[in-house]
Amino acid sequence: MMTRRQRIIKLLEERDYSPSELALALELRGRGAKKTVLEDLKAIQKTLKREGKVLLIKPAECRKCGFVFRPEINIPSRCPKCRSEWIEEPRFKIEAR
Repeated sequence: MMTRRQRIIKLLEERDYSPSELALALELRGRGAKKTVLEDLKAIQKTLKREGKVLLIKPAECRKCGFVFRPEINIPSRCPKCRSEWIEEPRFKIEAR
């Protein structure tokens, strides 16, 4: 049986996922599902460095004005440019260096 983080790594090696998609794939439900996934991604990023792999991050983007956020492991709540809350979640993928 694989741990949740091992399952996340396996999924991200196949294709890119958003935190919401990962929560669904792992059958995590409830208010803290995305937060749990983000915490796991931060830990996974450190683990991957030792294995010679890298966690690629496609940054979050405002769907209203197109503002692109910094590539980091979090989900912004509001656009600093237009104040819209219509934000496309960041996407993550694992690749070998």
